[in-house]
Formats: sequence, structure tokens, C-alpha cells
Amino acid sequence: MWFKRDLRVHDHRALVMAARQGPVLPLFIAEPELWQQPDYAARQWAFVEESLTELRCELASLGQALVVRVGDVIEILERARRKFGEIALWSHEETGNGWTYARDLKVAAWANQTGVTWTEVRQAGVIRRLKSRNGWAKRWDAFMAEPETEAPRGLEPIADLSLGEIPTAADLGLAPDPCPGRQRGGRESGLSTLESFLHVRGAPYRKAMSSPAAGAEHCSRLSPHLAWGSLSMRETAQAGWARQRQLKFDGVKGGWCGSMSSFQGRLHWRDHFTQKLEDEPQLEYRNLHAACNGLRPSESDAVRLAAWSKGETGLPFVDACMRALNATGWMNFRMRAMLMAVSSYHLWLDWRQPGEHLARKFTDYEPGIHWPQVQMQSGTTGINTIRIYNPVKQGHDQDPDGAFIRRWLPELAEVPDTFLHEPWTWDEAGSVLGKAYPMPIVDHQDAAREARQKVWAIRKGQSFRKTASAIQDKHGSRKSGIPMRGPRRKQKAPDAQLSLPLGVEETPR
Repeated sequence: MWFKRDLRVHDHRALVMAARQGPVLPLFIAEPELWQQPDYAARQWAFVEESLTELRCELASLGQALVVRVGDVIEILERARRKFGEIALWSHEETGNGWTYARDLKVAAWANQTGVTWTEVRQAGVIRRLKSRNGWAKRWDAFMAEPETEAPRGLEPIADLSLGEIPTAADLGLAPDPCPGRQRGGRESGLSTLESFLHVRGAPYRKAMSSPAAGAEHCSRLSPHLAWGSLSMRETAQAGWARQRQLKFDGVKGGWCGSMSSFQGRLHWRDHFTQKLEDEPQLEYRNLHAACNGLRPSESDAVRLAAWSKGETGLPFVDACMRALNATGWMNFRMRAMLMAVSSYHLWLDWRQPGEHLARKFTDYEPGIHWPQVQMQSGTTGINTIRIYNPVKQGHDQDPDGAFIRRWLPELAEVPDTFLHEPWTWDEAGSVLGKAYPMPIVDHQDAAREARQKVWAIRKGQSFRKTASAIQDKHGSRKSGIPMRGPRRKQKAPDAQLSLPLGVEETPR
């Protein structure tokens, strides 16, 4: 059983299906080459390392602890094949980055050559080899409504088998990555986070999600646990549906009900975007709409990129959001979108390098969500509305008293509240700007105006619209405002759902 982004034993169909066939070797392979990719960083591995430690204990309680190996997947699988003789390989489907996609193609080829049956099991709402988006939302609901899969009752221990050490970030060659506010990994933390959101923190979710400060407390904060699989999407959706039913039964109205409805919509939205990368792997590397090729310089301005990455653009709210992200590994969605939009429009940077920086900083980095969103916020999909955020207005809207800015930009302590969002308008700005804190790297209004003209200039004509129509047909949502109330009662899943193999050819995306 090859664990990847599914670090749990509960609601783990692949593990249960494998256990029905005989002794199971639960295996996690730490791949140094993967972790050296430009979209990965030590903060993510720290979360994974904590999750692996818990997973090892959970599996040990079932009879066979997690085995960890470091190196190339095919070499390690081949050693297992030679040691044990006839084996079968099981895993969950994964929509990863381009590197894991290529790696899984190699694993599929190895399996075919050696006669090893590789069975990949669906674990989310993403549908492999999807021919049409029509009916996707209903299929998502139906899949999430299926009963959760209980962990195997026991696993037969395998004799004479070294478990191997769980490597550190340094062992994988990762650079130091201080992140003092990072969420802790592991299923125990995931379940606690889910419980506190559904019953304590979530009431103001709908209103608080737009604010970086309030969102840190009242957003679900489940994203890293879903990204690395310490929680399953199904159990999360069903827990949310159960909470909605309880609220209705108790006659609760107002904030809780609206927030739970919004939360369920976000879960649906998560797989909707992952489906885009599943269907179009090259979306990670090239513009979705070809008319955007050459729109921005292929090589980013190093000075602007560095200033943006460090939170030193001279735009206080932008810099505060970036520094908060760098220190905590998390940022609410609206501010993630703003950070990407500022890099793409105001700083006119090609989306790839800023996208890599954000990927490294997100503990919850999920390629299937990340890269479609990076392109969406950069205006290169051809089908989404151009959103050029006004970073000063966003600051006034989401941080009206300036508390968030003051927390993350202590250099602006002397700036009066009235001028905090635009310190360059303060009569004594020279005492701070260009010294403790930089002058704005661009005039945000002029930069936005120029960007808008350039982007709209390529969005004209029948040729652009024809291509955009084809993109919309393949990737666009068929339905908005989905109520997401869940099933009124669960249907018993047929046993075949846990026994039908998907075949060795089921490689990702």
C-alpha cells in the first residue's frame, strides 16, 4: 500500500481493498527529487513528517507499522518485488504536480513490464479521464454521500522488516524554512480542527473569510489536512452535512446556517478546481489561453519579484499579507488572490515564479487548486473576469483599523492611523519611507491602468472568443450557488465499490 497524499487509515478505501487480498506492507516513500522541486519547501515536509509519525502509530495498532524508505520509487518498489516475490501495488489516485505526474507514468510502465498489478482508487470528487463537465456536481454529491470506510480490523505483521527512519527536512536537502505559526500535522490535529470549526469557531465564517486576521480564527483551517490526507474529503463533507442537520433540528438560524452552507460550497469548489489540472496537466506550465503567450516577459524582474516575495513592495497591506504568509504558512483566499494579482498586474510579472513562491509558502499547497487559481488571478485563462485588486482599498476594507498592518509591519509604528494604508501621503513620510520601510515599488493606480489596457487588448476578436468558448466548455462550472445540503439519509454502498480494481493504466490526471 503506497501512501502519498492520503496519510490516514480512516476512510482509506485503497488500504481496505489491499487488506482483503492478504498481508499488506504499508509504505511511504520520501523522494528527495520531488522535495527539491521549486514548489516544495521544508514547512510542508514538517507537516508531512508529523502526519507520518501519527500514521505509523495508527498502523502499528492494527498490526503492521508504516514502512518508510527514502529514494527513487521504482528502485524501492523493485527491491520489494524481489524480496517478496509476487506482489500487487495499491494507492489512491493523486492529482499532483508535473513531477509526480511524470513519476507515476514511469511507475505504470514499470508495473506493466514486471507484471505487477497497480490498482489506484479514487478518494475525492475528481474524476479521471472526464469526458464532459456535464453532471459533475451531482456526481460529486453522490460520491461524498457514500459511507465512510472504516479502517481494517487488523493487519498481518510482516517479519524481518526494517521500518526505516522518517527523514528530516535536512535529510531531504531542504533549506531551513522558519515558520513559527505553522499548523501542526497529523490526524489528531485535523480532527480537533474540524470539531472546533463546526461547533466553536465557524459561526462568523461567511463574514470573516475575507479578512486575513478574522479568517485566521474563523476559517476552517482544514486545508493542509485535506491537502495531505490526514482527513478525507468525504468525512469532512459528511461532518458538515451532519452539523447542518443538527442546526436545522435545533431551530438555529442566522450566522451558523449561512456559514455552514458556504463551507460546503467551498469543499465542492476545491475539487472543481482540482479537476481542471487533472484534465489539463500543462496548465501548471503554460497559459491556458494561447493569446496570453508573450503578454508578460518570460523572465520576471528580479528586483520586483524579491520585493514582493519578502513583503517589501511599499504597499502596506500587500506586504503585511505576505509577511503573515511567510510566518504562518496560511492566508485566507481573498488575500491569496490579491497577492497573486498584484504580482501579475501591478508588478507585471509572469505567473510562474510568483506561483512557485506562494506554493512554497503554503503549508496546504495543493497543485490541483494552486495552479488553476494562479492562472485565474493572472488573467491567462481567457474565461474568468479580470480582477485587478486595488491594494489600498483592500486594506481599508479588510483591515480598517490597521491592526493587521501594525502587527506585521512594525516599521510603520510612527505612521498615524489616518495615513497607515498610504504612508506616502503623510507629510512626514520621509522620516520612514526609504529608511525603515521602502517607498512603493510602483504607483499602484498607474500600474493597474496600464495592466488593464494590455490585458483587454488581447481579449478582443472572434478568434479569442472562440478559443475561450472551448476552454469554458472543458473547464467551466455548469452550476453556481450549489446548495450543498447533503443527502437526507445515507444509502448503503454496494460491496463492489470496495473491490473493483481500476487497472494499472489509471495514472494521474
